[in-house]
Amino acid sequence: MGAPALDDSRLSLFLSPSLSSAPPDPAEFERWWHRQGVWVEAPNLRRHGESGVQILAPRAPAQAPLYCKRQTGHLYRSLRHPFGRPTILRELQAYRALARLGVGTPRLIYGGARRQNGQWRALLVTEALQGFVSLEQWYASRADAALTRAMLQELASTLARLHRAGWQHGCCYPKHIFVKARIGESETPRVEIALIDLEKSRRRLWASNATRHDLDQLSRHRGNMPEADLAVFDQAYRLNVQGIFGSSIDPFHRLDLDTGTRASVFGLPGR
Repeated sequence: MGAPALDDSRLSLFLSPSLSSAPPDPAEFERWWHRQGVWVEAPNLRRHGESGVQILAPRAPAQAPLYCKRQTGHLYRSLRHPFGRPTILRELQAYRALARLGVGTPRLIYGGARRQNGQWRALLVTEALQGFVSLEQWYASRADAALTRAMLQELASTLARLHRAGWQHGCCYPKHIFVKARIGESETPRVEIALIDLEKSRRRLWASNATRHDLDQLSRHRGNMPEADLAVFDQAYRLNVQGIFGSSIDPFHRLDLDTGTRASVFGLPGR
């Protein structure tokens, strides 16, 4: 006699705001699902489903706005999950991991997924970053030179911390890197970095592969970031990962298939 079919009409997976597993609460999921806002990223159709982002008005004037990623379907598949799971669940795992590493991200308010009548729905609610600008916006303005240098050093430290743990951002574009900077006491620059859009984040077997992937993306999509700033970032990143990758591998260079020579992932001369 075969095993009984799985009744998925009540299957729910949730994470609480504390990033720990929480008892399933379908009512709470439905409350968030029916709370509507204004689309800031219209739903796009891919991965056999759709995914989009709304901004939700705060409940009180003193509170920050919320961003709500909403998905129907939109699955990833792996050896562990061959039939697919919502990409939001993978993103929630990345939030948990980055919190343990001390890497800045938006504050997680709610996250979870429900599979009902064979259809997955998933939600990720985060608090808007207050006082931050994207790296893209940073270079669209004329930032103070000392603040920019401090920002590049903090960015290098943040990405190195991520990569040392074997984590790859996976979508390391300036629009997904956020910066908050100011001049503190004694004219000392104070900088915070936060990473957003962790949907494609994952662990890599080799930390050097995470480095190559993310830094190559950052280099190719750097926009208005000048080469001089890339050089500052390069030097700071190297200092943060010294001794991690071993002497037999250089995570900062990749093979140029056209010339057969080593090329910097930053587009700078190879070392």
